[in-house]
Formats: sequence, C-alpha cells, structure tokens
Amino acid sequence: MSSTARRSDAERIDAFLASSSFAVVGASTDRSKYGNKVLRCYQQNGRKVFPVNPKAPEVEGLRAYPTLAALPEPVAAISVITPPAATEQVVREAHAAGVKHVWMQPGAESDEAIRTAEALGMNVIADGPCLLVVMGYREQD
Repeated sequence: MSSTARRSDAERIDAFLASSSFAVVGASTDRSKYGNKVLRCYQQNGRKVFPVNPKAPEVEGLRAYPTLAALPEPVAAISVITPPAATEQVVREAHAAGVKHVWMQPGAESDEAIRTAEALGMNVIADGPCLLVVMGYREQD
C-alpha cells in the first residue's frame, strides 16, 4: 500500500457504496462460495448488481456476463473475488471499462493489483474489511 496521503477506509468504503450499480467479478453459482455470498449481499441490500462469470449463464437469477466489457451498462464499482493473479488482470479490464472503485475481497488482493489500481487512479479497498461485514450479509436468504 502506498504511504502517500490516502482516504481512510471509511471514506473509501462510503465512496464505493455511493455507486448506483455494481458488478461482482468472480460471482459463483455455488452458494457456499464468497463469490455467491457477495452477490447475494448486494441483492439483500436492494442494490443493482451484475454477476461476472465467464462459465455461468446465470447466477442467483441474474444473467451473468463473461467480462466487465460485456455488461449491458457501465458500472462504477466492482467487488473482486478471484485468485490474486487473476485480480491483476481484472484491475486492467476494470480500468478499460471505466470502473472507478475496486473492492478486493480478502484473499483476492495482491500487492501488484493494488499498486496497479492505485496508479490508474482507482479507489481501492484491499487488505481490510469484507463487504459482507460492512453491508450486513444474512445467510438465511
């Protein structure tokens, strides 16, 4: 993480959550996986969300898209639940798609992905809280 003056975690999270629509890169059809729980958390909170999964036609009743570039409309914020090496590529694709906010869920982050996203001027949330905790995920849904 850079040592330059940065917004606090709370400020970065508030900016992220102020977005009108979101994408979950690494959305999973397996309800036990975090890629599925994060998607359901957005749904539980009434947020407009798009699953990104190149192998699934649908996740949790929503049409899934193979890439961020394939989404039917631009999104400003994405949650990333991918292996760290894949996250690095996701950051580059996100920047190309106009994404401004990237939340790397615990386990998805890498130093390279964080550095790249920050260098591209993105609001980065990493090495910190999980969206499920911040938004209040409920397993019963």
